[in-house]
Amino acid sequence: MTLVLNKATTVLPVDDQERARHFYADTLGLPHRGVADDGSELFGSAGGPMLQLMHVEDGKHSEHTTLSFEVSEIEKTVREMESKGVQFQDYDLPDLKTENHICTTNSEKCAWFMDSEHNILCVHENITAVADYQL
Repeated sequence: MTLVLNKATTVLPVDDQERARHFYADTLGLPHRGVADDGSELFGSAGGPMLQLMHVEDGKHSEHTTLSFEVSEIEKTVREMESKGVQFQDYDLPDLKTENHICTTNSEKCAWFMDSEHNILCVHENITAVADYQL
C-alpha cells in the first residue's frame, strides 16, 4: 500500500482552546475553519494544509519547533507580528545566533516565538533555492 499525501493537518496541543483560538485567529490572522467533532479548533485555507488545536489535560508540549510558517519578507513579518504582541526568542549559541530576532543560515532566515500555549513556532524565509526533499 502506498499513502498519498495530498493535504496534511498539523495537530498542536493546547491548554486553553479559547485563548489559543484568539491567538491564531486574531494575532496571527489565520482563517478559522470551525470546530471539529472532538471540539478541536480548525484553521487553514480551503484546499491547503490545516492546523488543528487539540485540548490536552497534561499541558505537555514539545521542546522543539512544532510548526514553521514560510514568509516572503521575514524582517517585515517580524515587525508586524511584534506590533501585535508576539515576542520573539533570541539565541546566542555556538550553532545558532539571532540578530534582531532572526537567525540567518546559508539557505534561510528564521525567527522563533511561542504561541499562547507555549508551543514553539517559527517564521522562515527561503533565501536560496531549496531542492526537493527525497526520502
